Amino acid sequence: MPELPEVESLAGFLRDRTAGRRITAVEVGAISALKTFDPPPDALVGGTVTGVDRHGKWLDLAVGADLHLVFHLARAGWLRWSDPLPRTPVRPGRSPLALRLRLDDDSGFDLTEAGTRKRLAVYLVHDPAQVPQVASLGVDPLSPEFTVERLAQLMAAKNQQIKGLLRDQGTIAGIGNAYSDEILLVARTSPFALTRSFDAAHTARLHAAVLSVLTEAIEASAGRPAAELKDSKRRGMRVHGRTGEPCPGWNGVPCGDTVHEVSFADSSLQYCPTCQTGGKPLADRRMSRLLK
Repeated sequence: MPELPEVESLAGFLRDRTAGRRITAVEVGAISALKTFDPPPDALVGGTVTGVDRHGKWLDLAVGADLHLVFHLARAGWLRWSDPLPRTPVRPGRSPLALRLRLDDDSGFDLTEAGTRKRLAVYLVHDPAQVPQVASLGVDPLSPEFTVERLAQLMAAKNQQIKGLLRDQGTIAGIGNAYSDEILLVARTSPFALTRSFDAAHTARLHAAVLSVLTEAIEASAGRPAAELKDSKRRGMRVHGRTGEPCPGWNGVPCGDTVHEVSFADSSLQYCPTCQTGGKPLADRRMSRLLK
């Protein structure tokens, strides 16, 4: 799933290629992806792109004075840029193509989604806050509001596992499964540590890890074409998706341990026992506890 760094890079990619361009066509290939009906998609035709923003993991294409095409790529969705776009008409059906947007120079993008579980979501609204999931987003971790003090307040509000808090979009917007694994390695923290167990020094360390991991990922993906962002994300992972491989260490110095995994019904997390849990492996079950 694209997370904050990839979505931020996609926003920059689109901003560079769409600003000031006029939309000449919008075709819907998967009606299930379109979550609004008024205004209709063809209301975008003839409008000029005035900006591209990011809200958590959501992309926001501003068109004209008051239209916003807001979309979330979900787990299996992606944005595919073409210059030029194919002229083949979009035909609703089993194709992965959900929406096509064409610009006046014949360039544009397709929103696609692989697999059978369709979660890609597209909204056409007058204000991004009309999208319920955008309106309910928590603090953006790259904003000035995300201070150590703000993080401490969020952690104290409810005693929960830190992995869950980092992934909660209503608390901190934009961090998902992959980058929470990376952040917790750098912060030298168990994914199941309870938030109210953190002292001031540990909270400050976690805050610094959030900023450093996300900033490094954005810098690594800056300027890359949309088609390269997925591979760039995978290459940059220290522990996520690297079960059984040597741990590179929280500070870039290999610790001598291997990356371990905890599997759930539809996802998994990766961590290093030496760097994060005092050398003790976590039990691989949903209600995991440290093995004794």
